[in-house]
This record gives sequence, C-alpha cells and structure tokens, in this order.
Amino acid sequence: MNRDFWRRHKRKVYVSLGLCGGGYLLYKFYDAYSKRISELERQLADEQENDELLKAQMQMHFENIQRIANTMTLPHAMLYLSSRVSEELDLLHLTERLIKGKGQPNSLTPSEKLELWDRLKILSFTRMVLSIWAMTAISLYIRIQVNILGRHLYIDTAQDLGGFQPKDGEPMDRSDEQLFLASADFLSSQRIPTLISNMQAATTEVLRGKQLRDIFNSSVLDETIMHILNTFMSNERHHHWVDYLMPEAGSRVTKLDQLMGETRAVLSSSEFGNILEMSLKKVVEGLMEDMTLQFGVGVGGDGSLGVPLAKLIPRVAQISPLLLEEPSRNKFTHIIQNIPQVELFFTLLYTNM
Repeated sequence: MNRDFWRRHKRKVYVSLGLCGGGYLLYKFYDAYSKRISELERQLADEQENDELLKAQMQMHFENIQRIANTMTLPHAMLYLSSRVSEELDLLHLTERLIKGKGQPNSLTPSEKLELWDRLKILSFTRMVLSIWAMTAISLYIRIQVNILGRHLYIDTAQDLGGFQPKDGEPMDRSDEQLFLASADFLSSQRIPTLISNMQAATTEVLRGKQLRDIFNSSVLDETIMHILNTFMSNERHHHWVDYLMPEAGSRVTKLDQLMGETRAVLSSSEFGNILEMSLKKVVEGLMEDMTLQFGVGVGGDGSLGVPLAKLIPRVAQISPLLLEEPSRNKFTHIIQNIPQVELFFTLLYTNM
C-alpha cells in the first residue's frame, strides 16, 4: 500500500519538496538582501551625517578664512599700500615750492613755475589712478586667495572625515596658509616702483595736451582717468597685471607652490580680466560721485559747470588716501564687492574649482 501510495504521489512529493527547497533558498536570498539593504541604509545615514558635518566644518573654515581676509589681510595690505604710495609719490615738496613761489614771486621764474605745475599735474594724476588700479587689483587678489584657501580647506576637512582621498594628498599646514596670505603684499613691497614708472608714462601720454586753463567737469575727468587706465593696460603685454600682483612661479612642487599656481591661473584668465576692467569702471564712477559732491566738479556732459585744471590738481592730489582707506570705511572696496558680476565670478570660482 505504501508502495502504491508512493508510486501515485511521488511526483507531487518531489514537486512539493522542490517548492519548499526553492522557497527556502528564496527566503535565504531575501533575508541576505534585506540585511544588505539595512546595512546600506545605515552606511547612507552615516555618510549623510558625515556630509552634514563636512559641510558645517567647511563653512566654518571658509568663514574663518574670510574673516581673516576682511579683518586682517585686506586692512594690512591696504595700510601697507597706502604708506608705500605716499612714500614713493610724495607731492609735498612740489606744493611747498609752488606756495613759496606764490608768496615770493621772484623766487621762481615763469618757466620754473610752469615746470613745477606740469610735474604736479602728472604726479597727482599718476598717484590717483595708480591708487584706483592698485586698490582694485589687491581687493580682487585677496578674494581669490580666500576662495582658493576655502577649496583646499574643504579637501583637507573631507580627507580628515574620510569623505574622499584627493589625488594630491599633501595637506595644508598653518605656515602654507600664512605665506600664501602674505603674498598680498608683493605689489607694495616689490613692484610699486615699476608700477609707478609705467603708470606715470601712461599719465604723461594722456595729459600731454592738457593745459592748466582747460575746463574739467566730471565727464571730462571720468574720460581722462579711464584713458590713463586704458593706456596703461594697453601699453603692457597680455595679462601683465599678474606680474604686479605675485612673484614668478617657483620650480618646486610644494603645497604653497600649488596654491600660488592656482592663483596665477585665475589671474591669467580672460574672465578675471573682464572682472578687473568692470571693477575699475565702477570705482571710477563712484569716485566721480564723490568728487562732484566734495569738490564741486561739475557734472555737465556738455562741458559746463567745470573748473580749470589748475584748480582741480590739488583736489586730485587729495584723492589717494580716500581710495586706500581702511576697508571697513572704504566706499570703493565695498563697491567692488557688491558688483553682481564680481559676486557671481567668485561664487563660480569657489564652487567649480
């Protein structure tokens, strides 16, 4: 009977056993899969937690570097620049001789007096336009530093948290950071004499035909300043501003060299050239507003309401300290920072490095 039962039902039994075995295997597979999913979910949660921590630390690092730049690096650079410009372009000896000649008419011959006025004209405009260019260039340079430092701090923080391993795994130490920030003084410490010489040549070329009796209003002054800036820029080789702002690339391959190399690449880009040009124009516009209000330079585009160049020169000579004032009180550094295209440039620089 048992044999008959087995013969009649063995196929069903095999099928049932097969189904049970398959179900067991499916269960084991599903159980392993569920455990793997749970493990992946835990890893994802840990990664998300690390990601949030990474973002928080990156933001903290970036804000700290930006605070250092705004409260220490830029103010120090501007103070140093101001002292160097005042030292190298001291106009006091010229004004004192002209004042003495006015009080003692016989102390200067007409030709000597005219020569002094011409020198004062050239040097006053040189000092003003150089201050515009240098203040703008250094402000932008330091913001480039902030963004590059922020990027490297992000990499170092991510590496510490195990987020990823960069290809160039050398971390940045405090001395690299300090030396990199100190490069903001290169223009003032090393390149001011060359900058003065080249700016003075451009100024002489533009002002050669300007007479002391010529009438200047804000429109004419604006055109004159921009003409000097454009002449200065065009007389130099392409991307010449890089050589004013930072030393030549080193032959070593250190973290500092990497930082400087990335900075040089940004400065050499056509995008930075456009930002520099745009910033200079905005600064000159702001300066014209100030001179109109403070010194009474006329605003008429038709040549009206102006003052003779001889009366304008002493006012031009007073502008440099305003342009190089401490950043928290400096209208012109704020003008640069608030240009939408400048903000976008540095946002893209930081996020797309």
